[in-house]
Parts: sequence; C-alpha cells; structure tokens
Amino acid sequence: MPTKLLLIEDVDSVGRSGDVVTVKPGFARNFLVPQGRAVVASKYTLRMQEKLQQERAKKAAEDKKDAEKQAKQLADVTVETKVKTDAAGHMYGSVSALDIVNLVGEQAKIELDRRSVLLKHPIKALGIHRIELRLTEGVEASVQVKVMNEEGEIPAPKKTVEEEDAPADAEAEENAAEEQTTEA
Repeated sequence: MPTKLLLIEDVDSVGRSGDVVTVKPGFARNFLVPQGRAVVASKYTLRMQEKLQQERAKKAAEDKKDAEKQAKQLADVTVETKVKTDAAGHMYGSVSALDIVNLVGEQAKIELDRRSVLLKHPIKALGIHRIELRLTEGVEASVQVKVMNEEGEIPAPKKTVEEEDAPADAEAEENAAEEQTTEA
C-alpha cells in the first residue's frame, strides 16, 4: 500500500520540496522520514505545503541564476588530459564522467556534480570531444575535453589492413550490383 508524503527537501527521482508524493512504505519508513526529508501527509502537514513551495520557488530562482552564470563560464572551457596509448594509438582505459568533473575542477576551477555530466559511455578515443552538461534547474552547458597521448599530441588514427581494403571491396560490390541490373 503506497504512502503519501509531503517532501520537506528535494529528493532525486522522487520530487521537490513542497510536493505531495506517493512512495512505497519501506522507502518512506526506512529513508525519507528518518532522514527528515519528508513527513506523512495529513491535513495539518498539508498547511506547510504552500510555504515549502514558496521557499522552493525562491531557491529555484537563485539556483537557476547561479547555473546560468556557471554555464557562461563553461562555454569557453577546454580541459586537457593525457592518457596512455599503445603503438597503434588506442587508449588504455577511458575518460569517465568523474574524470571530467575532476579535470574541470582542477583546470577551470569550477565545481561540478558527477550527475551533471551527460556522458552515455566513457570516452575511449583520442581527440577533441564536446561533452554536454545539465546543471541545476535544467540549465544546459557544454565543455570541450581534449584527450591526448602521453606526448601531448592527437595523432591521426592509423588505418588497419581491413579499413584500407574496405573501399576496394565496396567498389567491387557496387560494380557487381550494376552488372546484375544491366543483365536483367
């Protein structure tokens, strides 16, 4: 049986301060209520809801203003990292969202949260990558990450034997397809 709660603080993936939410009883009993992040919704606690929503609106306006300022600072930021590579130029390991947060903190002196980096998969290739960020209150920003080898350069990717033969194979297939259409 779901439990209705009034959130006192913002809770990720549940709701914001002042929202009345329905959660599973164990989550309410073991986490939200003991941590002081929510109270059981009753006619008395619902009177607090309007006050909490007004406070949340003020905080949201401040957070959005700060996030837009931070987005402007991040617009021109390019962070660099050096990684180990093999002779063919392939990286050992990868550059993760946490690595990007640390790089921005060290090189640009801007603090980010790991969850604000929108990176589906870690970076596993040398080069310049544009990484999208979602700051507080949904403000979008981006930062460039320059992934270089230990010598500080970004070598052009070397073609493997299969990649060099691929265009010739594609041309042969196209010629064979054309011959079949002309015969028919």
